[in-house]
Amino acid sequence: MVIFPKQRDFTKRQRYVRTLTEGDEVVTYGGIVGKVLQIESEKGLAHVEIAPGVVVRFVTAALMQPYDPDEFARATQMGQTSEDHSSSSG
Repeated sequence: MVIFPKQRDFTKRQRYVRTLTEGDEVVTYGGIVGKVLQIESEKGLAHVEIAPGVVVRFVTAALMQPYDPDEFARATQMGQTSEDHSSSSG
């Protein structure tokens, strides 16, 4: 059975979303960094604080990956995001 890269990435993100907990720092597909305050798994929503006192509801599928400032700094220096890096290595 062949698993295509897009399908593999989708499955990987689904697993990531299921492991989210309150307090995790995340990056959205739009590039917004925030901290998860609440997860409504039955609705597929996450309440994410993007600035002090500013809470936005996101569809959990829009949460791309955990936020690691060191990893993003390295990726920026190399001219790519970690998502670009991980898809080229697999």
